[in-house]
Amino acid sequence: MTRSLDALGRALGYRFNNAELLEAAVTHRSAGSRNNERLEFLGDAVLGYVIAEWLFEHFPDAPEGQLSRLRATLVKRESLASIARELQLGDYLRLGSGELKSGGFRRDSILSDAFEAILGAMVLDSDSGLDASRACIYRFFADRMAQLSAVDELKDPKTLLQEYLQSHKLELPAYDVLEVTGKAHDQYFVVECRVGGIPEPARGEGRSRRRAEQCAAQAMLAQLENTV
Repeated sequence: MTRSLDALGRALGYRFNNAELLEAAVTHRSAGSRNNERLEFLGDAVLGYVIAEWLFEHFPDAPEGQLSRLRATLVKRESLASIARELQLGDYLRLGSGELKSGGFRRDSILSDAFEAILGAMVLDSDSGLDASRACIYRFFADRMAQLSAVDELKDPKTLLQEYLQSHKLELPAYDVLEVTGKAHDQYFVVECRVGGIPEPARGEGRSRRRAEQCAAQAMLAQLENTV
């Protein structure tokens, strides 16, 4: 039996004016036509915007590619599901009988979608809904944001690529030197980065092999963001 949504509101630190919005946010499509899919779509956009806004302000020197990777690290499914578990969101979900029997209330995809749907519901709940959603995001992402500023800002592209591939259960990258030009004291390298299962390799160039590999890793990360 699902728990009272009043308790969920208290856990969120927000009181809904329209309780039906919160009820829809925790209702999976298996439970009926009035479900959280559209709210999840809205909440996903709100979450992406708020996190992007925060990163833009706190990493003023970071290029677009790094900002995109930092955002992806914060809003990945595993992180959202972890927050949902902190809220004990599985206890509040409305699931169809099939999902209930198969343990859908424990599934990362269902938990993360429901959390995003709640953010979307907050936005629609009042004229100040975006501020409420932002406050909720800051509250539950505070520790993760702090860890980013202390660690990920300093990681080089090769490290970030390796972590990205491991988190997506993809093969680790291979780097090959395609070309070396110039004299011994002034060489220029062209390096190719390949990842198993990704058809197009990525290239990088630089005045050292290490720099060329970093550039290739950066290019591969940008490519993966559009394909994985």
